[in-house]
Amino acid sequence: MSSMNKRLIKLANEKNSIKVAIVGAGKMGKGLVNQMTRIKGMVPALVINRNVKKALYALLSAGIREDDIIVSNSLKDINFALERGKYAVSEYMDLAAKAYGIQAVVDATGVPEVGAKLSLDAIENKKHIIMLNVEADSVVGPILYKQAQEAGVIYTGTAGDEPGAVMELYDFAVGLGFEVLVIGKGKNNPIDLDANPDTVYEEALRKDLKPHMLAAFIDGTNTMIEMTCMANATGFVPDVSGGHGVESNIDNLTNIFKLKEEGGILNKYKIVDYVRGIAPGVFLIFTTNLEEIHKQLEYLNMGPGPNYVLYRPYHLTSLETPNTIYEACVNNRATIAPTEGVIADTVTVAKRDLKAGERLDRIGGYTVYGSIEEHEIAKKENLVPIGLIDENTKVLKDIKKGEFITYDMIELDTSKSIYKLRKLQEEQIG
Repeated sequence: MSSMNKRLIKLANEKNSIKVAIVGAGKMGKGLVNQMTRIKGMVPALVINRNVKKALYALLSAGIREDDIIVSNSLKDINFALERGKYAVSEYMDLAAKAYGIQAVVDATGVPEVGAKLSLDAIENKKHIIMLNVEADSVVGPILYKQAQEAGVIYTGTAGDEPGAVMELYDFAVGLGFEVLVIGKGKNNPIDLDANPDTVYEEALRKDLKPHMLAAFIDGTNTMIEMTCMANATGFVPDVSGGHGVESNIDNLTNIFKLKEEGGILNKYKIVDYVRGIAPGVFLIFTTNLEEIHKQLEYLNMGPGPNYVLYRPYHLTSLETPNTIYEACVNNRATIAPTEGVIADTVTVAKRDLKAGERLDRIGGYTVYGSIEEHEIAKKENLVPIGLIDENTKVLKDIKKGEFITYDMIELDTSKSIYKLRKLQEEQIG
């Protein structure tokens, strides 16, 4: 971190600060804007939101003077403002990748279709793309990563999100030569598969969250999506469909997450899962085949072995994203990316009985939730990734509550960028 701080201060002194466009000024985007204004050498130069007042407020809430902000949907006006060292806000997301001087684009929207389009625009315009949008990454991340490599830019998830925090533990353990057996994240509460925007509305207001976002947390879809991103970055798979989701404290994790023949619950190692009772942390279980290392780990109070836990008890979401922006722009390095291809999918399950002719909705809605599955199984069974589902999706036949949704049961909007990218991904990657 000290080298990052020194390099950024140097950039600031040279008047060459990293200029960033942030799309989405909700809780995550607003937090990132505020945090970046406290970091020398990095500027939230352009903030974009469909409701432009929210974009403006994100900068004002960080202490930026209104006189230093221009509000415009004109690329020419925005470029002029950025050249003069001013801040800009807009409601047109396509300006993020086109604006002069912008080095990195951050997607903080959480909308799959927006993530697909924004990533494509950024890659085409030779901008690094930082995805807080795991909803899009879990569906088309591998093909976007491939295209970004070919274009010579960085496609990356973010530090602070649970997949990024897990990846830090994973890189640390693998880099030291340990054998990683299990990776995973904590979850705050038991999954309620019936959660919807109405049932969580009051809690969402208290937490300053959109009801759809909170519903996606509570019905488990967000957890499944995050685990999918972890799988595609490491090659690890869910041990069972949807994960085990056990309740445990840190001390008991190695007793639970071991093979059945060893007294645990696992069918295999190299798996991804989630645990109730250790949120907001992330964890990793590792081992070694060297007796001397076992002795040293026991001496270091890591437990009796043969398996050991690394645990990070926090993740600061978008407040850590500046670390990823720096790594992408200065070191050309991703925090977490789907380097292993399509390993897992978050597939779609009916939240209630669905009738032929009706329309579905989106993640965190009333009609569907997501469950993690190995990609090869999902492909064989024709299961639909939940990120492809939206309000334009038409039900073609009756579907029972709890039934996995297959492509022949629905009619998708094939005009969407995310649908086209997914088809391209299937052709080029699998």
